[in-house]
Amino acid sequence: MVWGYYNTNLPPHLRVLKDEIEGYAREYGLDFFETIFEVVDADDLNEIAAYGGFPTRYPHWSFGMQYEELKKSYEYGLSKIYEMVINNDPCYAYLMRCNHVVDQKLVMAHVYGHCDFFKNNAYFAHTNRKMMDEIANHAARIRRYAERFGEDEVEAFLDKCLSIDDLIDIHSVAIKRRDETTRYDFAAAGPEAEAETAQPLKFRAKPYMDEFINPPQARQAEEEERRRLKEVRVPHFPERPEKDVLLFLIEHAPLKHWQRDILSIVRDEAYYFYPQAQTKIMNEGWASYWHSTIMTQKALHPSELIDYADHHSGTMATSARRLNPYKLGLELFRDIERRWNTGQFGPEWEACDDMEKRRNWDKQLGLGRQKIFEVRRIHNDITFIDTFLTPEFCREHRMFSYVYNEQDNNYVIESREFEKIKQRLLFSLTNFGKPWIYVIDGNHRNRGELLLRHHYEGVELKLDEARDTLANIQYIWARPVHLETVINDRPTLLSFDGSEHTQQAIGGSHESSRSSSARRT
Repeated sequence: MVWGYYNTNLPPHLRVLKDEIEGYAREYGLDFFETIFEVVDADDLNEIAAYGGFPTRYPHWSFGMQYEELKKSYEYGLSKIYEMVINNDPCYAYLMRCNHVVDQKLVMAHVYGHCDFFKNNAYFAHTNRKMMDEIANHAARIRRYAERFGEDEVEAFLDKCLSIDDLIDIHSVAIKRRDETTRYDFAAAGPEAEAETAQPLKFRAKPYMDEFINPPQARQAEEEERRRLKEVRVPHFPERPEKDVLLFLIEHAPLKHWQRDILSIVRDEAYYFYPQAQTKIMNEGWASYWHSTIMTQKALHPSELIDYADHHSGTMATSARRLNPYKLGLELFRDIERRWNTGQFGPEWEACDDMEKRRNWDKQLGLGRQKIFEVRRIHNDITFIDTFLTPEFCREHRMFSYVYNEQDNNYVIESREFEKIKQRLLFSLTNFGKPWIYVIDGNHRNRGELLLRHHYEGVELKLDEARDTLANIQYIWARPVHLETVINDRPTLLSFDGSEHTQQAIGGSHESSRSSSARRT
């Protein structure tokens, strides 16, 4: 692939380094797809980063906004992209042309850690390994729609889709949520099946006993009752709460063909990118563990030590207000390796209450490296933290939880207790602090309206964002949309009918607050 007018292939000295670093990575047991490195200028790397790591994406103003932010941040010296790698087969990784040789070596070692994680972690198993081609196809389709139906109309619809692209069921790739065929799959239920289910139940009997075992009057009464129930019963729609809101809209919203295709594209890409968010701490920690190991034990020349230490420490720097996934992931992997090497796990270790004995505990098991490869394979960030974060780790790294103090207009330390720290950390990682939204009824009040429900867990919705979400879903559904939630500890129904928002307490006062909104055109 050629960017601009220059050659992006690795120059000879970097090809030698690439082969060297790859050899070290394989010696340590890393397993990855073929990795292709390309060298690009800073401007092009910022463009790739703005596109989510892909050289080609569909046109949208948000990518341009992201590019301008990255470009200005780089020009002002506020940030710099050292590496960019794509979960694909083969993996593609980009090196910035102006980086020093020691940076290129560090980045290569870091990339091989990422590539091993992409290939072997269970949460990436379902992802499309040819996404480079797939995303290019998505871009071509959306550009054709823009040419045919108009850029403004396509972009306006794309805005609506992208604003709700996180309303998916992230666990559906591992859990079977629905049967292969449902009551709405009319093609699967042929005339034979319909005829079979229409027949009343009949006990097996010999011909001369059939009249006594299956009396005609009883069979006729049963058939009439079944017919009456079939006429009266209105099937619930959907059968059970649907977590994948985008899939529900794709299947049931009154969309044009090109709109349905665009919504499907947005959903497919959301499922592709989501594992990267689910494993941010682990993925970056794993890559940092291996770039640190390869550089310090194999690839680093003595003359490069100061530059390496400076850049590595910059990556691992922590802040009182921000969690650094690189640092937390790296240190937790190191802690797991140490514990399993020394045997600091299991019932015997947990039962020991002698502090001096615990400090000197060393069974010399040497299972650490094996254990971290196992952890890399089966965990995501939530299970990683939940399983392996310990009180000793929190004390050693001086971890604490914090809250915003409105009186001082500043963040303050809330607690240094292990349980509070772990609870806060896990809560922030669960769906990344975003609310769970379910489809409850696609024919609410028997008027084709859409009823959603917020799974309330003690954190209220931001009303401005909730109303924007309702407006965008209503644009797609083309009928009024309602959302059940909790506001001020009271069950509340938020609604948008295409022209105005309403808010009403459920089961309490019917007093409503209304705010005007632009009518859909």
